Amino acid sequence: MNIIKYCCFILLPCLMIIESPAQKKSKPVSIIFDSDIGPDYDDVGAITLLHAFADQGEAKILATVACNKYPNAAAVLSVFNTYFKRPDLPIGVPKGDAANMSDEQHWSDSIVARYQHNIHSNDNAEDAVEVYRKILSQQPDNSVTIVTVGFLTNLANLMKSHPDEYSQLDGVKLIKQKVKRLVSMAGKFPEGKEFNVEIDSAASQIVFGKWPTEVIFSGFEIGEKIKTGLPLVQNNAIQNSPTKDVFRIALPMAEEDKNGRSSWDETAVLVAVKGYEPWYSVEAGSIVVNEDGSNSWD
Repeated sequence: MNIIKYCCFILLPCLMIIESPAQKKSKPVSIIFDSDIGPDYDDVGAITLLHAFADQGEAKILATVACNKYPNAAAVLSVFNTYFKRPDLPIGVPKGDAANMSDEQHWSDSIVARYQHNIHSNDNAEDAVEVYRKILSQQPDNSVTIVTVGFLTNLANLMKSHPDEYSQLDGVKLIKQKVKRLVSMAGKFPEGKEFNVEIDSAASQIVFGKWPTEVIFSGFEIGEKIKTGLPLVQNNAIQNSPTKDVFRIALPMAEEDKNGRSSWDETAVLVAVKGYEPWYSVEAGSIVVNEDGSNSWD
């Protein structure tokens, strides 16, 4: 299924340019963060980066939602939102059919046990689609950037949603009115099979076939070569950090992570908040998602 041509872009590496400190600051980017926050721990780097941008006044976090319904999903989001002094951020989880994939390294158990959080189970969190509809209905038109670093389950369900107490618009019309762009860590380009697209391939086909706004893909090949976490783990001055704890626990568990974990999700957050320049250029086109979760690029 194809998305509208020239509304869809993939990131391509380009020459790094140092940003001038004197450059005029722009208005904070309004962000809804959608994450599988479990199977991999680059999501932890991504939510940490997002909160750092918010601390600097470059991002305004509207909500954090999970597209994965394993038992610690809502609690882990609450840990990070609370640690970064935003304990009241809306948190949503899928209440219907969705992936249920926990972290193999068991870092989520560790930080949920150690750090304060307001939401202790998925039962205490709102439905992800309800969070989306409520938050979007309250925002100015064409103002919200959605960054998704997990499966497309929530976004497909949002597209299929009906008018409700929050908006008289159906899901697609609500997105078209309120969302400026979608930035997605998804796909492998020019072709291949990538985890986030594959896990809920039916949802991926719906979203990337009919999404009504601009989409920027940060593909597998973008974040793969950028390593995160080792300097943090080795920094003895940083104590009592859930981010450090996660990377400290998880990095030693895989030989390929000895120099740091690949930064798939962090690159999507970077582009969602800061834009793709000067780090990347973009290529316009359309994505084709197959039933088995593989994709190609036109």
